[in-house]
Amino acid sequence: MRFAHYRTGPFFDEMFESGCEPRAAAKALVQLIETMTDGELLRRQLSAERALLHMGITFNVYGDSAGTERIFPFDLVPRIVAAAEWNGIEQGLKQRIRALNLFIDDVYHDQKIVKDGVIPGEILATARSFRKQCIGLNPPGRVWCHITGTDLVRDRDGQIYVLEDNLRCPSGVSYVLQNRVVMKRTFPRVFESSRIRPVDDYPSRLRDMLEFLAPDHVTAPRCVLLTPGIYNSAYFEHSFLAQQMGIELVEGRDLVTHDNVVYMRTTTGLRRVDVIYRRVDDDFIDPLAYRADSVLGVAGLFNAYRAGNVTLANAFGTGVADDKALYAYVPKIVKYYLDEDPILNNLETYLLNDRAQRDHVLENLENLVVKAVGESGGYGMLIGPHSTAEQREEFRRRILADPRNYIAQPTISFSRAPCFIDDSLEARHVDLRPYVLFGDKVTIVPGGLTRVALRRGSLVVNSSQGGGSKDTWVLNQ
Repeated sequence: MRFAHYRTGPFFDEMFESGCEPRAAAKALVQLIETMTDGELLRRQLSAERALLHMGITFNVYGDSAGTERIFPFDLVPRIVAAAEWNGIEQGLKQRIRALNLFIDDVYHDQKIVKDGVIPGEILATARSFRKQCIGLNPPGRVWCHITGTDLVRDRDGQIYVLEDNLRCPSGVSYVLQNRVVMKRTFPRVFESSRIRPVDDYPSRLRDMLEFLAPDHVTAPRCVLLTPGIYNSAYFEHSFLAQQMGIELVEGRDLVTHDNVVYMRTTTGLRRVDVIYRRVDDDFIDPLAYRADSVLGVAGLFNAYRAGNVTLANAFGTGVADDKALYAYVPKIVKYYLDEDPILNNLETYLLNDRAQRDHVLENLENLVVKAVGESGGYGMLIGPHSTAEQREEFRRRILADPRNYIAQPTISFSRAPCFIDDSLEARHVDLRPYVLFGDKVTIVPGGLTRVALRRGSLVVNSSQGGGSKDTWVLNQ
C-alpha cells in the first residue's frame, strides 16, 4: 500500500479527504499508484529526473557559491483539479485580469479611480513601479498586461485565495510544458485513459497573441523574445519559449533603433522588429528612458513604442499593478470597473503606512507574514511563525524605516499534496500559478504550475528558496 503511512494532517489535502479517502477526481490516480510494485515509483521518479536532465530544464540562482545552474526539482505525483473547480478559477482569473487591465489604463490616463476616492492618490504617488513616462500611452487595444501569472493558494478551509499578481515578466510556464512531456512518458497509460486538458498548445497561443498585437500597418509581423542573457534565472525558459514559438531570441545588443523603428542585427543586415516579448524589467529595458547605466536594454525603445512602431508584451508600466500595497485594493478595483463582486478572494492585507495597522503588525510579527512590496521569488519576506527573534527585530527596524515598502498578511495554512520524498509519499505544501494570455480575448492554460515547498514544514515554494514543481492535471469532467 503506497499510501499506508500517508497523513493529511490538519491541512486541506489536494488528493485526499480527511481520513485518507481519495477525492473523486483523484481516485483513478490513487488506484494506479496503489497497484505499483515495490520500487516502481522510485524507478519512475528517477526516470523523470533523467529526462529533465537530458532536456536541460534548469534555473539559475543568484549568489549561489556552489554554481549558478541547477536542475529544477520535480515531483512525479501530479496535482488533480476537478473540472468544476477549474471552471470557477478560470472565471475568477478572467474577471481579475480584465479589472486590473482597466485599472492600469486608468492610472496612466484620467485616474478616475483616484478622483472618485476608491484608491488613495498617495498609494499611486509612492508606487515605485508607477512610470510617469507611460502617462497618455495607448497600447494596442488598450491592453497592457498580455501575460500574467497569478499565484493562488488554498487555506485549510478549502477556500482559494489570490496570493499575488505577477504582471511584469512572470516566469515558470516552460516548466508547465516540460513537466507534462515528462509525465506523459512516465504515466503513458494514465494519459490514454484519462481526460486531462492539454497544455501543449500554449506556445502557439502565445505566438498568435503576439502577432495580434503587431502595429496595424504590419501584415507579416516579426516577433522576438528579449532576454537579459544567459545569467538570468529564467534563461532556460526564454530560450525554450523562443524555440517553441519559432521566433528569434535576442539580447539588447542584438537590437538597434533608428528613426523610432526597432531593427534586429542579422548576418544579412538589419531586419525590422514589430513585436517584442520582453523578459527585461522596465528599469533596464531602455537606458534613455529609465536607468542610464543599464546594458541589458535597447536605447530608444520607449520612443519607438510610443510612436506605435513596435509593440511590447507586457507593456511598459504594468508593474504598477504588481505593487503589493495595491493588491489590497483589488476587490475594490474589480467592483469599481466591472460592477461585480470578486469571484476570487484576496487575503486580508495590512498596509503599514497606516499607523494603526502598522502598530498591530509590529505587536504580532510572530503570527504574520511580512512582504516587501516590490520583491519576488521569496525574497524580502518574513514568515512570522517560522522566524527567530533576531529576524523579527530586523524586520521591525525595516518597517519603521520605510513603512510604505511593506505589507503584512495572516499566515495561512497552504494546502498540501502527496510528494515522493526519499522513497515514500509525504505531504508537502503547494500553491498554483495559472498563466493568463490577454490579446483579442483572454485565455488561460488549464492548471498552470503547481509549486511545491519540498522542505518539510516550509511554506516557501519558490525554486530559488528550495521549492520544486509537479504537473497539474485539470480534468475535462
